Amino acid sequence: MESRTSVQQRAAKVRLVAFDVDGVLTDGSLFLGDDGQEYKAFNSKDGHGMKMLQESGVKIAIITGRTSNVVTKRMESLGVEHVYQGRQHKLPALEELLNALHLEPAQVAYVGDDVVDLPILNRVGLAIAVADSHPLVLERVHWTTSLPGGRGAAREVCELIMASQGTLEAGLQPYVG
Repeated sequence: MESRTSVQQRAAKVRLVAFDVDGVLTDGSLFLGDDGQEYKAFNSKDGHGMKMLQESGVKIAIITGRTSNVVTKRMESLGVEHVYQGRQHKLPALEELLNALHLEPAQVAYVGDDVVDLPILNRVGLAIAVADSHPLVLERVHWTTSLPGGRGAAREVCELIMASQGTLEAGLQPYVG
């Protein structure tokens, strides 16, 4: 893992943050009803952090291997436009985003938790793991959150990037008076 200064320098360049869902925006639990309906629990603090980050000018994307209507609804409620679901191989989705948004890998942060995220984590400028990630992921990222997935880790990421870009204080100002 890199020094705090190095991580902040990487974070200052970020124009897009892409998140995995299961294990990152949720705790990884999948709740299935008898009718086959899937349920997920999202953290409201994470959601507010994502809204603040977008308001600061940084775009957000979702790249996930599973497909779920719950994810579609949650991302719509947060105003996240770039949602890639059902991507067993996630790197092509990242490449599509880079092309569509005219970004370089150094301008992208990705937040993952499992080995399927490694191809993207190895490609982006700021690779982030949530605290309860697979050990191989933890070994290969630039920064690790102190909180686990689905429990405030995404908020930590959003605030790290905003602080590194000098937008956090302004983002919090409407709430602190």
